[in-house]
Amino acid sequence: MQIKNVTVIGAGTMGSGIAHVFALHNYSVFLIDTDQTFLERGIKTISSNLDRQLKKGIITSDQKEAALTNINTTTKIESLQNDTDLVIEAIVENKTAKLSLYSQLNKIVNDKCIFASNTSSISITELATHTRPDRFIGMHFMNPVPMMQLVEIIRGYATSDATYEIIRQLAIDLGKTPVEVFDYPGFVANRILIPMINEAIFALYEGVASAQDIDTVMKLGMNHPMGPLALADFIGLDVCLAIMEVLYEGFNDSKYRPCPLLKKMVAAGKLGRKTKMGFFNYE
Repeated sequence: MQIKNVTVIGAGTMGSGIAHVFALHNYSVFLIDTDQTFLERGIKTISSNLDRQLKKGIITSDQKEAALTNINTTTKIESLQNDTDLVIEAIVENKTAKLSLYSQLNKIVNDKCIFASNTSSISITELATHTRPDRFIGMHFMNPVPMMQLVEIIRGYATSDATYEIIRQLAIDLGKTPVEVFDYPGFVANRILIPMINEAIFALYEGVASAQDIDTVMKLGMNHPMGPLALADFIGLDVCLAIMEVLYEGFNDSKYRPCPLLKKMVAAGKLGRKTKMGFFNYE
């Protein structure tokens, strides 16, 4: 099976980044979101990021124009093209919302279409249960998608070898490096990264050091390009909390307990860069 037509659902940071990469590699992309404003914002982000690549000499002006031409948008999932080969879901990190979406999609697209989720932690096996388990897979891109090389390819319990091989080769064709991962909470990237961020939040919560000093230790002492608290702000504290809760529930182990400070900040609406306030002020 050759992937030609790709549908991306969710025009946020990850969805727009995924659409950007596919469109730049000459795939026909259908970008769907529930609100026209989100779609317009997503296309604006894609255009800005293409301009950035253009200024750096990574792409030409013709490639930029072709990429934008390759993307069509809609707010109506019912208008999803029946000839789509791959649907990539990049909506909110909520299992109920994702299950509802896939149940709806299963009635719309053709039987050969592969479903992929960009989930950062939710079980691929659970998401696939009521759809097409053999043609369901995780395709976890890293943020920012146009720049980051890694794609975690997550096999659910029933994911077929054929589906895995199609998606693995697709990632390579996009210029990415695929890594095979099996279906455990948090997969690999977030099983390691998010608990580290959570521990940094505990260090702040317990008064071990200031936010700035905690990040300085990790940048200068561990050679991290960004401190864990600044990274949490970049990811979104609500996303960090959602992943920690998946880990805590999935492993039933207290070492994955979300820090009370993280829970309090999310409840207060201080989610990081997207709300201009997190562990640091972005006003």
